[in-house]
Amino acid sequence: MTGFAGFEINGASAADMALIRDWADEEGWNPGESDRFAFGVADPGGFLVGRLRGEPVACISAVRYGAGFGFIGFYIARPAVRGQGYGIRLWKAAMERLGGRLVGLDGVVEQQDNYRKSGFRPAWNNVRHEGAPRCAEPGGATVPGVEIVDAATLPFGQLAAYDRRFFPEPRDAFLAAWVGLPGRTALAAVREGRIEGLGVVRPGSGASRIGPLYAASPAVAAALLLRLAERTPDGNVAVDVPDTHPRAAALLGGLGLTPTFETARMYTGQEPDLDLTGMYGVTSLELG
Repeated sequence: MTGFAGFEINGASAADMALIRDWADEEGWNPGESDRFAFGVADPGGFLVGRLRGEPVACISAVRYGAGFGFIGFYIARPAVRGQGYGIRLWKAAMERLGGRLVGLDGVVEQQDNYRKSGFRPAWNNVRHEGAPRCAEPGGATVPGVEIVDAATLPFGQLAAYDRRFFPEPRDAFLAAWVGLPGRTALAAVREGRIEGLGVVRPGSGASRIGPLYAASPAVAAALLLRLAERTPDGNVAVDVPDTHPRAAALLGGLGLTPTFETARMYTGQEPDLDLTGMYGVTSLELG
């Protein structure tokens, strides 16, 4: 796709995906170190790069899920080209790719007005909580009747069905990679054969990232969070929590985590019907 003054938009290569991750890190977003490997299987054509005379200067993801949903992320124009129209051309290409779908995004709160102009409406804010969780209650990492197990030991169909409570469309290929990539830990909370919670932790350039964090109760969420933090190098974790779930924020505050960063979840149409009461941490700000 040819643009203007030597500007072209095309699909991202594997090398571009590593570059996009570095750019996001420079923006202070602390993406997971291996997230891009799961992102690539979610929708191989869903990552776009804008090149100015062959040099990458902007990026965006426009990932399709199922037949009716899409998600925008990684919207970055390099500082040297901001304000020159390249970013908005890339934005339009991404939205065109997702035409006819309900589209979501997690953007910095300061850009909400700009997203509104493109038809997005706010649903909630995700507040990042960071720190090394500590529980003052004896046995805080256990819940009567609930077993914390390696999620890889469960039938994948069961995991995928559970994830569908919290996401608008099936995302089996992405989920399989997300929970199974080397260097990360995926734990499930199980009661009498039923999944009552799921959490994944993976390394980041700063605090280790936890997402998703799903749970049937604050006690289950706490047990998963504490177990996941034990699997990190220094115990420091970051979780992005919907502010529609005050019990989640209260839980993380009680465990010693503090708010550090905020994004706005927005959609182009009717907010999807998700189990927000069980969502203690979103999977990814970049892909939903």
